[in-house]
Amino acid sequence: MVLQIPRIHFYEIDDQAWFPPFLREKVQACLTLVWIKRFPPFQSSSPATLVVKTLQSLLGPSIKDYTFIDFCSGAGGPTPHFEREINKALELESIENYHARTKKSTPSTTRRKDANETNGTLGTSNSDKNDNSTDTSVDFILTDIHPHIPSWRLACSHSPHLHYIPHPIDASAAPPDLLSQIHSSSSSTIPHRKPFRLYSLAFHHFSDPLARAVLKDTLRTSSGFAIFELQSRNLGSLFTVLLLGPLLWGVSWYYFWGDWVHLFWTYVVPVAPTVVVLDGIVSCLRTRERGEILRLLDEVEGVDGDWRVGWRFESGRGRHTWPFGEATWFVGVKDG
Repeated sequence: MVLQIPRIHFYEIDDQAWFPPFLREKVQACLTLVWIKRFPPFQSSSPATLVVKTLQSLLGPSIKDYTFIDFCSGAGGPTPHFEREINKALELESIENYHARTKKSTPSTTRRKDANETNGTLGTSNSDKNDNSTDTSVDFILTDIHPHIPSWRLACSHSPHLHYIPHPIDASAAPPDLLSQIHSSSSSTIPHRKPFRLYSLAFHHFSDPLARAVLKDTLRTSSGFAIFELQSRNLGSLFTVLLLGPLLWGVSWYYFWGDWVHLFWTYVVPVAPTVVVLDGIVSCLRTRERGEILRLLDEVEGVDGDWRVGWRFESGRGRHTWPFGEATWFVGVKDG
């Protein structure tokens, strides 16, 4: 049930300039943990996996047509998880399609003969597979107005399809040559695909004027965007946020063992879990519902032509934590 109060844009501690960067790093590490880990029996999958399934369901086969640009990435958040899970699924799909084509085009007798000649393989060498298949992986790019270079560099070192922009990027005024500014651990170039913006646990941070500016820039420079939040403006979300404190107290020693600074600011002086809970409560009060986002879109001015033509919007919610934790999403896709 949505709280029958207007959206309140209270201040979050983690947003403040006076909040020490090293503590902000610890808070963001906690948020990343909440995003990507599954805590049974209260979760059947991690919130990040829920988002991946949502993108796959909404975009379908066209997911391969986009380059995903994550704005307000923080220390990386769930984006490396998105990249890994989506590309894993695309790779499996590509392999299955390849075998289906091979089976359809090769007579059964020939397949048996080739199998015997190749010691039980499918009768096709790795080079043959490469010649008959294309790379269907999609690329993800990390950006932020305060770049977290060390964390991003480490995350990108694990995948040739995860990249970052080493310069500050303002979501309300992204440069038109954004994709030419990427830094990658891979020497390969990014295929020319349509830009798709991601705002993961980020859009509620924007005031209404800034949110309008971000949406305006998004409509002008992107072919799609998705707003994902792990909370709603309801009592269930507030209850779930309050449980984050005990959760972080219970698991931080395991997940952050060896990071003695993190453990100090969790158990000796519990700044990290306290800020996560307090900011989480404010995040609930800041979160917008579908109608409020549509109203912001209606108030966008200065976009060439009638931007509404060709755009379609969908929204929804899905439970990530029993009994009340829900993720919400609002996705816009431009046809063509």
